[in-house]
Amino acid sequence: MKTAFLFPGQGAQLVGMGKEIAEAFAPAAEIFSRGNDVVGFDLRSVCFEGPAEELNTTTMSQPAIFVVSAAILEVLKTSSATSGIAADVTAGLSLGEYTALYAAGVVSFEDGLRLVQKRGQAMQQAADAGDGGMVSIIGLDEEKVEKLCEEAGEGEVLTGVNYNCPGQIVVSGNKTACERVVALAEKYGAMKAVPLSVAGAFHTEMMSGAALALKEALASCEIKNPDDVNIIANINAEYYKDSDEIKDGLAKQLTSPILWQKCMERFLDEGVEQFYEIGPGKILMGLMRRINKKIKVVNVSSLKSIRKLLES
Repeated sequence: MKTAFLFPGQGAQLVGMGKEIAEAFAPAAEIFSRGNDVVGFDLRSVCFEGPAEELNTTTMSQPAIFVVSAAILEVLKTSSATSGIAADVTAGLSLGEYTALYAAGVVSFEDGLRLVQKRGQAMQQAADAGDGGMVSIIGLDEEKVEKLCEEAGEGEVLTGVNYNCPGQIVVSGNKTACERVVALAEKYGAMKAVPLSVAGAFHTEMMSGAALALKEALASCEIKNPDDVNIIANINAEYYKDSDEIKDGLAKQLTSPILWQKCMERFLDEGVEQFYEIGPGKILMGLMRRINKKIKVVNVSSLKSIRKLLES
Protein backbone atom coordinates (compact mmCIF):
# COMPACT_ATOMS: atom_id res chain seq x y z
CA MET A 1 0.00 0.00 0.00
CA LYS A 2 1.46 3.36 -1.06
CA THR A 3 1.70 6.03 1.63
CA ALA A 4 1.82 9.83 1.41
CA PHE A 5 2.98 12.31 4.03
CA LEU A 6 1.27 15.71 3.72
CA PHE A 7 2.49 18.90 5.40
CA PRO A 8 0.47 22.07 6.07
CA GLY A 9 1.30 25.62 5.06
CA GLN A 10 0.85 29.09 6.47
CA GLY A 11 -2.51 29.55 8.19
CA ALA A 12 -2.28 26.28 10.14
CA GLN A 13 -0.52 27.94 13.10
CA LEU A 14 -2.13 28.30 16.52
CA VAL A 15 -0.74 29.32 19.91
CA GLY A 16 0.23 26.26 21.96
CA MET A 17 1.10 24.09 18.96
CA GLY A 18 3.72 21.49 19.76
CA LYS A 19 3.85 22.28 23.50
CA GLU A 20 2.32 19.05 24.84
CA ILE A 21 4.23 17.02 22.25
CA ALA A 22 7.59 18.53 23.28
CA GLU A 23 6.78 17.92 26.95
CA ALA A 24 5.90 14.27 26.29
CA PHE A 25 8.62 13.30 23.78
CA ALA A 26 12.31 14.16 24.12
CA PRO A 27 13.01 13.88 20.35
CA ALA A 28 10.39 16.58 19.71
CA ALA A 29 11.86 18.81 22.43
CA GLU A 30 15.28 18.39 20.80
CA ILE A 31 13.90 19.60 17.45
CA PHE A 32 12.59 22.76 19.12
CA SER A 33 16.01 23.37 20.73
CA ARG A 34 17.77 22.92 17.40
CA GLY A 35 15.21 25.24 15.81
CA ASN A 36 15.94 27.98 18.35
CA ASP A 37 19.66 27.67 17.59
CA VAL A 38 19.06 28.06 13.85
CA VAL A 39 16.72 31.07 13.93
CA GLY A 40 18.61 32.85 16.71
CA PHE A 41 15.66 33.58 19.00
CA ASP A 42 13.15 31.71 21.19
CA LEU A 43 10.82 30.38 18.48
CA ARG A 44 9.70 27.61 20.83
CA SER A 45 8.26 30.19 23.24
CA VAL A 46 6.29 31.89 20.44
CA CYS A 47 4.85 28.51 19.37
CA PHE A 48 3.93 27.51 22.92
CA GLU A 49 2.90 30.84 24.48
CA GLY A 50 2.31 33.30 21.63
CA PRO A 51 1.18 36.03 21.50
CA ALA A 52 -1.05 35.20 18.50
CA GLU A 53 -0.32 38.57 16.84
CA GLU A 54 3.36 37.65 16.69
CA LEU A 55 2.86 34.01 15.71
CA ASN A 56 0.50 34.97 12.88
CA THR A 57 3.03 37.19 11.09
CA THR A 58 4.52 35.79 7.88
CA THR A 59 8.06 35.97 9.28
CA MET A 60 7.12 34.00 12.40
CA SER A 61 4.43 31.55 11.28
CA GLN A 62 6.51 30.01 8.49
CA PRO A 63 9.49 28.83 10.60
CA ALA A 64 7.09 27.94 13.44
CA ILE A 65 4.98 25.61 11.29
CA PHE A 66 8.10 24.02 9.80
CA VAL A 67 9.56 23.28 13.25
CA VAL A 68 6.30 21.93 14.72
CA SER A 69 5.79 19.66 11.70
CA ALA A 70 9.40 18.44 11.92
CA ALA A 71 8.99 17.76 15.66
CA ILE A 72 5.92 15.60 15.06
CA LEU A 73 7.72 13.79 12.24
CA GLU A 74 10.64 13.12 14.61
CA VAL A 75 8.29 11.47 17.13
CA LEU A 76 6.91 9.17 14.41
CA LYS A 77 10.42 8.29 13.20
CA THR A 78 11.83 7.54 16.67
CA SER A 79 8.87 5.72 18.28
CA SER A 80 9.03 1.96 17.74
CA ALA A 81 5.27 1.74 17.14
CA THR A 82 5.39 4.16 14.20
CA SER A 83 8.96 3.90 12.90
CA GLY A 84 7.70 1.47 10.25
CA ILE A 85 5.39 4.09 8.77
CA ALA A 86 7.31 5.40 5.78
CA ALA A 87 6.31 7.67 2.93
CA ASP A 88 6.50 6.66 -0.71
CA VAL A 89 5.51 10.19 -1.73
CA THR A 90 5.37 13.55 0.05
CA ALA A 91 3.62 16.86 -0.57
CA GLY A 92 3.35 20.13 1.29
CA LEU A 93 0.99 23.04 0.75
CA SER A 94 3.11 26.06 -0.27
CA LEU A 95 5.37 26.50 2.80
CA GLY A 96 4.71 22.82 3.61
CA GLU A 97 6.73 21.81 0.55
CA TYR A 98 9.89 22.57 2.56
CA THR A 99 8.82 20.12 5.26
CA ALA A 100 8.05 17.58 2.52
CA LEU A 101 11.61 17.98 1.21
CA TYR A 102 13.00 17.54 4.72
CA ALA A 103 10.85 14.44 5.27
CA ALA A 104 12.14 12.99 1.99
CA GLY A 105 15.74 13.48 3.14
CA VAL A 106 16.82 15.93 0.44
CA VAL A 107 17.46 18.84 2.80
CA SER A 108 18.68 18.89 6.40
CA PHE A 109 16.53 20.27 9.22
CA GLU A 110 18.90 23.20 9.71
CA ASP A 111 19.10 24.13 6.02
CA GLY A 112 15.36 23.67 5.57
CA LEU A 113 14.63 25.97 8.49
CA ARG A 114 17.12 28.60 7.28
CA LEU A 115 15.40 28.61 3.89
CA VAL A 116 11.96 28.88 5.46
CA GLN A 117 13.10 31.76 7.68
CA LYS A 118 14.56 33.55 4.65
CA ARG A 119 11.37 32.84 2.67
CA GLY A 120 9.15 34.36 5.35
CA GLN A 121 11.34 37.46 5.63
CA ALA A 122 11.51 37.92 1.84
CA MET A 123 7.74 37.51 1.45
CA GLN A 124 7.09 40.05 4.20
CA GLN A 125 9.45 42.55 2.57
CA ALA A 126 7.75 42.07 -0.81
CA ALA A 127 4.34 42.44 0.85
CA ASP A 128 5.44 45.68 2.54
CA ALA A 129 6.60 47.04 -0.83
CA GLY A 130 3.19 46.46 -2.46
CA ASP A 131 -0.44 46.77 -1.44
CA GLY A 132 -1.78 43.26 -1.93
CA GLY A 133 -4.26 40.79 -0.53
CA MET A 134 -5.93 37.41 -1.03
CA VAL A 135 -9.56 36.27 -1.17
CA SER A 136 -10.98 32.75 -0.85
CA ILE A 137 -13.76 32.15 -3.40
CA ILE A 138 -16.21 29.41 -2.40
CA GLY A 139 -18.56 27.70 -4.86
CA LEU A 140 -17.11 28.57 -8.28
CA ASP A 141 -15.18 26.46 -10.80
CA GLU A 142 -11.87 27.53 -12.37
CA GLU A 143 -13.44 28.99 -15.51
CA LYS A 144 -15.80 31.25 -13.58
CA VAL A 145 -13.02 32.38 -11.23
CA GLU A 146 -10.91 33.33 -14.27
CA LYS A 147 -13.77 35.42 -15.69
CA LEU A 148 -14.40 37.00 -12.28
CA CYS A 149 -10.71 37.96 -12.03
CA GLU A 150 -10.77 39.43 -15.55
CA GLU A 151 -13.68 41.72 -14.67
CA ALA A 152 -12.52 42.62 -11.16
CA GLY A 153 -8.86 43.07 -12.12
CA GLU A 154 -9.36 46.17 -14.27
CA GLY A 155 -5.73 45.98 -15.36
CA GLU A 156 -4.36 45.37 -11.86
CA VAL A 157 -2.77 42.13 -10.64
CA LEU A 158 -5.50 39.59 -9.82
CA THR A 159 -5.30 35.87 -10.43
CA GLY A 160 -6.19 32.44 -9.06
CA VAL A 161 -3.31 31.17 -6.92
CA ASN A 162 -4.51 28.33 -4.67
CA TYR A 163 -6.48 25.57 -6.37
CA ASN A 164 -7.16 23.67 -3.18
CA CYS A 165 -10.19 21.48 -3.85
CA PRO A 166 -13.42 21.55 -5.88
CA GLY A 167 -15.29 24.76 -5.15
CA GLN A 168 -12.47 26.48 -3.24
CA ILE A 169 -10.05 28.72 -5.11
CA VAL A 170 -7.98 31.52 -3.58
CA VAL A 171 -7.29 34.61 -5.70
CA SER A 172 -4.47 37.06 -5.05
CA GLY A 173 -3.50 40.53 -6.24
CA ASN A 174 -3.72 44.26 -5.63
CA LYS A 175 -5.84 45.13 -2.58
CA THR A 176 -8.28 47.25 -4.59
CA ALA A 177 -8.75 44.40 -7.09
CA CYS A 178 -9.38 42.01 -4.18
CA GLU A 179 -12.05 44.39 -2.87
CA ARG A 180 -13.74 44.35 -6.30
CA VAL A 181 -13.64 40.53 -6.33
CA VAL A 182 -15.54 40.42 -3.04
CA ALA A 183 -18.13 42.86 -4.41
CA LEU A 184 -18.59 40.99 -7.71
CA ALA A 185 -18.38 37.36 -6.52
CA GLU A 186 -22.11 36.95 -5.86
CA LYS A 187 -22.91 38.08 -9.42
CA TYR A 188 -20.90 35.09 -10.69
CA GLY A 189 -22.73 32.68 -8.38
CA ALA A 190 -20.15 32.33 -5.60
CA MET A 191 -21.48 31.11 -2.26
CA LYS A 192 -19.09 33.51 -0.55
CA ALA A 193 -15.87 35.46 -0.99
CA VAL A 194 -13.76 35.74 2.14
CA PRO A 195 -10.79 38.16 2.39
CA LEU A 196 -7.85 36.35 4.01
CA SER A 197 -5.80 37.90 6.76
CA VAL A 198 -2.42 37.69 5.01
CA ALA A 199 0.36 40.21 4.54
CA GLY A 200 0.31 40.44 0.74
CA ALA A 201 -0.44 39.04 -2.71
CA PHE A 202 1.32 35.70 -2.32
CA HIS A 203 1.97 33.50 -5.39
CA THR A 204 1.70 36.41 -7.84
CA GLU A 205 4.19 38.60 -9.71
CA MET A 206 4.03 40.95 -6.69
CA MET A 207 6.31 38.41 -4.96
CA SER A 208 9.02 38.58 -7.66
CA GLY A 209 11.40 40.41 -5.29
CA ALA A 210 10.97 37.65 -2.72
CA ALA A 211 11.61 35.00 -5.39
CA LEU A 212 14.93 36.65 -6.29
CA ALA A 213 16.01 36.81 -2.63
CA LEU A 214 15.03 33.18 -2.12
CA LYS A 215 16.90 32.13 -5.27
CA GLU A 216 20.09 33.60 -3.79
CA ALA A 217 19.57 31.66 -0.55
CA LEU A 218 18.85 28.45 -2.47
CA ALA A 219 22.05 28.79 -4.52
CA SER A 220 24.19 28.37 -1.39
CA CYS A 221 22.04 25.62 0.17
CA GLU A 222 22.85 21.92 -0.08
CA ILE A 223 19.88 20.07 -1.58
CA LYS A 224 20.29 16.42 -2.58
CA ASN A 225 18.66 14.63 -5.49
CA PRO A 226 15.46 12.76 -4.48
CA ASP A 227 16.10 9.08 -3.79
CA ASP A 228 13.58 6.69 -2.22
CA VAL A 229 10.76 9.19 -1.67
CA ASN A 230 9.12 11.16 -4.47
CA ILE A 231 8.30 14.82 -3.76
CA ILE A 232 5.53 16.40 -5.83
CA ALA A 233 5.87 20.05 -6.84
CA ASN A 234 3.05 22.48 -6.04
CA ILE A 235 3.55 24.43 -9.26
CA ASN A 236 2.91 21.63 -11.78
CA ALA A 237 1.93 18.42 -9.92
CA GLU A 238 5.09 16.72 -11.27
CA TYR A 239 7.74 14.91 -9.23
CA TYR A 240 11.03 16.69 -8.69
CA LYS A 241 13.80 14.93 -10.64
CA ASP A 242 16.93 16.51 -9.17
CA SER A 243 18.27 19.20 -6.86
CA ASP A 244 18.44 21.87 -9.59
CA GLU A 245 14.77 21.34 -10.37
CA ILE A 246 13.93 21.61 -6.65
CA LYS A 247 15.79 24.93 -6.30
CA ASP A 248 14.14 26.29 -9.41
CA GLY A 249 10.69 25.07 -8.31
CA LEU A 250 10.91 26.58 -4.83
CA ALA A 251 11.80 30.01 -6.25
CA LYS A 252 9.08 29.83 -8.91
CA GLN A 253 6.53 28.75 -6.31
CA LEU A 254 6.47 32.27 -4.81
CA THR A 255 5.06 33.73 -8.04
CA SER A 256 3.09 30.70 -9.28
CA PRO A 257 -0.29 29.13 -8.45
CA ILE A 258 -0.43 26.20 -6.02
CA LEU A 259 -2.08 23.20 -7.70
CA TRP A 260 -2.92 21.24 -4.54
CA GLN A 261 -6.00 19.51 -5.95
CA LYS A 262 -4.02 18.26 -8.98
CA CYS A 263 -1.23 17.00 -6.69
CA MET A 264 -3.70 14.98 -4.61
CA GLU A 265 -5.51 13.66 -7.69
CA ARG A 266 -2.20 12.46 -9.10
CA PHE A 267 -1.47 10.58 -5.86
CA LEU A 268 -4.91 8.96 -6.02
CA ASP A 269 -4.49 8.06 -9.71
CA GLU A 270 -1.19 6.36 -8.84
CA GLY A 271 -2.75 4.23 -6.13
CA VAL A 272 -1.76 6.07 -2.95
CA GLU A 273 -4.19 4.80 -0.31
CA GLN A 274 -2.76 5.89 3.03
CA PHE A 275 -2.40 9.59 3.84
CA TYR A 276 -0.92 11.20 6.95
CA GLU A 277 -1.27 14.94 7.60
CA ILE A 278 1.72 15.81 9.79
CA GLY A 279 1.79 19.22 11.44
CA PRO A 280 -0.54 21.73 13.09
CA GLY A 281 -4.21 21.97 12.13
CA LYS A 282 -6.52 19.80 10.03
CA ILE A 283 -6.68 21.86 6.85
CA LEU A 284 -5.35 19.20 4.47
CA MET A 285 -7.68 16.54 5.86
CA GLY A 286 -10.59 18.89 5.13
CA LEU A 287 -9.40 19.55 1.58
CA MET A 288 -9.07 15.82 0.86
CA ARG A 289 -12.65 15.33 2.03
CA ARG A 290 -13.70 17.71 -0.74
CA ILE A 291 -11.42 16.08 -3.34
CA ASN A 292 -12.42 12.48 -2.58
CA LYS A 293 -14.58 11.80 0.47
CA LYS A 294 -13.78 8.06 0.38
CA ILE A 295 -10.14 8.69 1.28
CA LYS A 296 -9.24 8.76 4.96
CA VAL A 297 -6.45 11.07 6.06
CA VAL A 298 -4.84 10.31 9.41
CA ASN A 299 -4.28 13.66 11.09
CA VAL A 300 -1.21 13.85 13.34
CA SER A 301 -1.28 17.32 14.87
CA SER A 302 -1.61 16.91 18.64
CA LEU A 303 -0.43 14.78 21.55
CA LYS A 304 -3.81 13.03 21.55
CA SER A 305 -3.57 12.14 17.85
CA ILE A 306 0.03 10.91 18.24
CA ARG A 307 -0.92 8.69 21.20
CA LYS A 308 -3.87 7.30 19.24
CA LEU A 309 -1.52 6.42 16.37
CA LEU A 310 1.07 4.86 18.71
CA GLU A 311 -1.62 2.68 20.27
CA SER A 312 -3.22 1.57 17.00
